[in-house]
Amino acid sequence: MPEVPPDTPNGRYDIPAEPEHSVLETIKRSRFICTVAHAPDMESARDFVARTKARYPDATHNCWAFVAGPPGDTARIGMSDDGEPHGTAGRPMLNVLLHSGVGEVACVVTRYFGGTKLGTGGLVRAYSGMVSMALETMPRAQHVRTADVEAVIPYDAITLFKRLLPEHEARILHEQFDVDASFSLRLPASNVSRLETALQELTNGNLLFSTE
Repeated sequence: MPEVPPDTPNGRYDIPAEPEHSVLETIKRSRFICTVAHAPDMESARDFVARTKARYPDATHNCWAFVAGPPGDTARIGMSDDGEPHGTAGRPMLNVLLHSGVGEVACVVTRYFGGTKLGTGGLVRAYSGMVSMALETMPRAQHVRTADVEAVIPYDAITLFKRLLPEHEARILHEQFDVDASFSLRLPASNVSRLETALQELTNGNLLFSTE
């Protein structure tokens, strides 16, 4: 059975619903723009950062961070202070992402300096606050980890079998009718064991069930 990461209960977690989402705020005369995007892998995260920096080439700083995996997953992360004092931008931004409960997300905070220095604490609050604001207002979708399974059942169980599928969020990818009826299914990984148990009861154990 496919493994479900321990930090994503039931293999489900929030992701950005739109390709990009932006918020804007002025802090002590500096203009900050936070843009967040869906980043399912490191390549797409880095592409987004490059596009955003190209969009604001005259900005004083384009600081960024990403978590290109499930929420809290540190295996595929990145960050940059982009010229701000070390540890005042990229790391605070990344910390917000890691604790947000959102996965597959990248963000760039663009700053146009307004003439007033914010100090170390002020920079940390500004950059982390912009990311928090963007995540709070960002439309969200849900990532669902799926599994493909094969079920072989007797013909007289087909009708009840198909009635079971919706409650397990399973859909038929392929079906074949030979000595028995064979079905290739896709469903949330967290529902596989429950579906197998239901089918064992339905067929009185006259079932072949395997994960791909």
